[in-house]
Amino acid sequence: MINLYHRWSSMAAQQVRIALHFKGIAANEIALNQQDDEIWFELGCARADLALQLPDHDLQTDTLTILRNLDDWAGGTPIYNGLVSDDAWQALLNWRTSVQAIRERLYAPVLPAFIDIGGSETELASYKANVQHRYGMSVEALSNDRYDGFNQLVAQSNLIALGKHLAKQRFYLNNSLSACDILIATDLFPLQLLDGVTMPLDLMYYIQRVETACHTSLRAGLITQH
Repeated sequence: MINLYHRWSSMAAQQVRIALHFKGIAANEIALNQQDDEIWFELGCARADLALQLPDHDLQTDTLTILRNLDDWAGGTPIYNGLVSDDAWQALLNWRTSVQAIRERLYAPVLPAFIDIGGSETELASYKANVQHRYGMSVEALSNDRYDGFNQLVAQSNLIALGKHLAKQRFYLNNSLSACDILIATDLFPLQLLDGVTMPLDLMYYIQRVETACHTSLRAGLITQH
């Protein structure tokens, strides 16, 4: 049996979850709390956002490694082999890295909408303290800064051009979903939760296409869905 230990509020974890769904691979999905240290002790590894436990393979906790190798490890419909060149993969990773800081800053006010953070007063208080320590700003202050942050992201990431490209091709590289789409759609999804911020329509439709292709929803872990 394949086990996936994941946090709903981690987009890295959700990338692995929806990849498994797309490939039609049955997995036992174990949703974790933020401070669920007992699980990690039992697994014998440091706390992480996810862990994929495959028969006859070491425990995997790195999303990019999993997405690149999942075709070889578990079979199913390909998401990388024959679809993504090494150059295209590296170019996408470079693009993601260039906007990672501003993207994660924009995530900060909306992650409490996920059950593993906002579903518990204790977890929420701990999360808010961590955000204050990391950014020197409260969750509320970061929320108030969301418009400028989003405009900065749009400029740095060429989101408008990306949306037009995806509208024309349907998916990032061609007309077939790949690991690239799993990364992009899941990276962008939390931005839709920013109050008063409007994602380009082409990108909203694109995220829906990826969810439909993967037979699951990125909204599954939101408090309003429980």
